[in-house]
Amino acid sequence: MRIFSSYAAIGVALGSIPGSFAWGAAGHEIVATIAQMYLHPRVLPTLCGILELPNDRCHLASVATWADQHRYQMRWSAALHYVGALDDYPSETCAFPGPRGWAGHPGVNVLDGIQNTTRLLQDWVNEDASHDVANEALKFLIHFVGDMHQPLHLTGRDRGGNSVKVRFGQRTTNLHSLWDGYLIAQGVRTVSSNYSRPLPYPKIERALRGTIYDSYIRRIMWEGLLHPWAGNAAEWLSCAADAEPTEPSDLMNSGLLGAWQSAYRATQKMVATFMRDGVEIMPDGPVLCPHHWAKPLHQLNCEIVWPKALDDVRYSGRFDSRDNHDCADEALFGEEEEEEDDDDAFDGLLDLDTPEYAGVIAKRLLIEKLLAQGGIRLAGLLNYIFAREGPELGPFVVNM
Repeated sequence: MRIFSSYAAIGVALGSIPGSFAWGAAGHEIVATIAQMYLHPRVLPTLCGILELPNDRCHLASVATWADQHRYQMRWSAALHYVGALDDYPSETCAFPGPRGWAGHPGVNVLDGIQNTTRLLQDWVNEDASHDVANEALKFLIHFVGDMHQPLHLTGRDRGGNSVKVRFGQRTTNLHSLWDGYLIAQGVRTVSSNYSRPLPYPKIERALRGTIYDSYIRRIMWEGLLHPWAGNAAEWLSCAADAEPTEPSDLMNSGLLGAWQSAYRATQKMVATFMRDGVEIMPDGPVLCPHHWAKPLHQLNCEIVWPKALDDVRYSGRFDSRDNHDCADEALFGEEEEEEDDDDAFDGLLDLDTPEYAGVIAKRLLIEKLLAQGGIRLAGLLNYIFAREGPELGPFVVNM
């Protein structure tokens, strides 16, 4: 039995976990597609073998949503898709983590999920982990890196925005789903027709799969990674200067097995004792530093993602916290909510399809930059694990 699935029973012991899954299908697949463009030539064939995909039809994007597609069979994994600090409450306060630490259980969050899956894949490279473990660890890692780059997966307020009703033009949705799908869908709909034509870069075109968002990816590459952000890739991969190598903890040595065992022990203790303070996460290292990468992404929640107006008593719309209203990819794949004909349906809802909100996000290419950063960091991690040449990107440059 695979290591991840075998701990589903422990997940039950953790109690009720909010249902939030980032970016929707399109966002995760875009991150994975961009990552594939930057892989070292030796790495992609190795990944195809682990994923059991034929080399001529091997796309990381095809497994990017695996962790969400099987989320109901792996409810134990839900808390691995996000992280939240106890004192975090955007847009009023942005604590990451704050004086009382992180909410949740030791090792069970998206930042530690990236650490653990990376370690499991390194174990496979060193012949200390099975093919099945590597297969699932790789699919989780591809997904978790995408999750980390959706800012609402870095805050626990109102279930990462899942409980907060908002208006987006003529539709009612929630803040989390707005960032998962609606803003990406708006970007896809408005991309210039010029990007329907192939770019003069074979490595870009080979990574595309003929999807409705191919033109959008071309725009991200041409207007972002190939030009204004071309010099930022190394910075996006760098870790804090004071990050030092740390001795692997028991938790890291045992991967998610150790994470869930620790979580189970913590849960048992909490039955008898109220734990006022939060838990710690694994320390960053000089190459793998998810906390360092995520901190400025989290700050976006206070800067723009979570409008201050949502704290106005006039905008009090909330979804029942027991329901899962995270329709992540509906806005992009033709399953949008029905248009509202009754203006009363919008009473008490803040419209975010405005020049001051969606317009600013589009003008700053904010969604596009988050997707690009996710792709660059995923590629850097995979090159680091499988090419054994550090976290550098593959030989993909402007004049490739």
